[in-house]
Amino acid sequence: MKLAEALVLRADAQRKVAQIKQRLERVIKVQEGEQPAEQPSVLLTELDRTVDDLVSWIKKINKTNAYTKFDGHLSIADALAERDKLMQKRNLLNDLLEAATIKQDRYSRSEVKFYRTIEVNELQKQLDDLAKSYRELDFKIQEKNWTVEVIEE
Repeated sequence: MKLAEALVLRADAQRKVAQIKQRLERVIKVQEGEQPAEQPSVLLTELDRTVDDLVSWIKKINKTNAYTKFDGHLSIADALAERDKLMQKRNLLNDLLEAATIKQDRYSRSEVKFYRTIEVNELQKQLDDLAKSYRELDFKIQEKNWTVEVIEE
């Protein structure tokens, strides 16, 4: 099985856990004299089984990411960490650009005037470069996911 398929199955298990949780929340309390639409004990058993499946997929995916070379220097897990770093830095710079937007709501000359202490154009270029690097790395990771076989436990 390819890593990409395992990632899809992990996502399916995560969605199923969330759905079972919602179903449990709907039947965990009923009005006196009423019966729940579904038996909580059956749902709890299904939840246990689904969480076990989810953990199994996570272990296989993590093992595969840790032991599979991404390129000459990095494992897939390392590449994922690098991608996360790019995303975090991109998000931080984007937040800084948002904060650098100055709205001049001055009604008289005596009111405080604000000015930027950063070069917006330079920050925007860095942001664009990070976005490009992120896209390129993400594409390579996705490509690898379709060529790598999952390491079984």
